[in-house]
Formats: sequence, structure tokens, C-alpha cells
Amino acid sequence: MLREIVLDTETTGTEAKTDRLIEIGGIELLNHIPSGREFHRYINPQRPVSEGAFRVHGLSDAFLSDKPLFAQILPDFLDFCGDATLVIHNAAFDVGFLNAEYARLGDKAPPAIQLASVVDTLALARRKHPGAANNLDALCSRYGIDNSRRTKHGALLDAQILAEVYIELLGGKQTTLGLTVERHAGPAGPSLRAAPIEHGPRPTRSRLTEAELAAHAAFTAGLGEKAIWRDYLGEGSVV
Repeated sequence: MLREIVLDTETTGTEAKTDRLIEIGGIELLNHIPSGREFHRYINPQRPVSEGAFRVHGLSDAFLSDKPLFAQILPDFLDFCGDATLVIHNAAFDVGFLNAEYARLGDKAPPAIQLASVVDTLALARRKHPGAANNLDALCSRYGIDNSRRTKHGALLDAQILAEVYIELLGGKQTTLGLTVERHAGPAGPSLRAAPIEHGPRPTRSRLTEAELAAHAAFTAGLGEKAIWRDYLGEGSVV
């Protein structure tokens, strides 16, 4: 089963070397369907939030002052992500901040996130809609996704919205690989499993004329009972 984490972050500013993470939000997708599992943490950055960043997300120094440090939330974050593929809008920004936070941990740092292993929805959108605006709000408008709740940026809310956008960028709900995921209640709690496809592909109609079919039948009849043609197609088969 394909497992992905749609991720978003908020920060004190725009420079990963000097600014810090203050919020992480993540949504788990299984076969491109939200599983219901989420990750959300606020972080004490140990430095002031810039005025520009505050206008974007509204997270103040006072609000963040009693939140845990990045090192304290990291084990839960790594456990939630596991070996899933990360899905991020403008991935270079968020990955840059995450790797900068990792580097500050010194010998206790986890391996850096490789940008090439991340699905960047901004790059997907630019390939699909070249020359168009491809920020999150523009994509919501293009795909009819309700983002009225997004009066301020927030990591969890933006990850939830991005998950919807990502599914649309892939072609819409329940189109990828022809799979859907169903939630089932069991003795051990809810579980997910792939649902069967109700309708298989329809056979294509032959484009051969009656004369061509007759000529083909005459040809195969002359090959004999042991002809390898019959082993592959079966007697009477037509291509």
C-alpha cells in the first residue's frame, strides 16, 4: 500500500539558516486517500517571530513561549512520517527548514531529507498548468476546493487543503491506480483495505471486416494442429 505524508510548516521568517520552525502539520494518505491520521505540533522557536511572518500565520511570541522545543517533538514527528513519501507545496522551503532544524541537533540529528525524494506539488502544478498561478489559493479556485477557512496560514489546515489539491493534480478522487480505500471496523479498531473495482475494462470490438476474418481463419487452419500460434491465442482467436 502506498503511504504518503502531506506536510506543511510555519516559520518565524524566510531564512532557514537564521529563522526557525514554529508549526508542523501532516496528513497521512494511503493510496492517495486520507486515512484520518494527522500530526500537528506547535514549537517554541527560541527567537522572535518576524512581523511579516506574523501577518501570514498570526502565531505570536507569547503564544509560542510555552510550546515544546523542536528536539522534543522530533521523535513523534519521525514516528508519524516513518518511511512514507513526503508531499509538500514548494518543497525546497519546508525541507530547507526541516534540515536546518536537524543540523542544529548535532550528533543526534536524523539523516537530512533528500529533496529529490519529496513530491513537490508546486512542480506538479507548474507542469500541469504552465504560466498560470499555482499557489495554494489559486489551485483551490481552479479545482473548486473550499478554502474559506483559510483566513490565516496554518500548517495543519494547509496540509488538509493540500491533500485535496494533490489528489486533483493526480487526476481526481479514486482515479489513481483504479483503487479506493474503505474503512472497516474490527475488534482491533478501524482498519483500511483496498476496495474491489466493481467494473472491469470492457473488451474492444474487432476492427476486422468479415472478409478479413475469413482470410485469417483460412490462414490459421493451414498452419496445422501443432502450430505455435494456437498455443498463444487458442483455436479460433482473432487479433
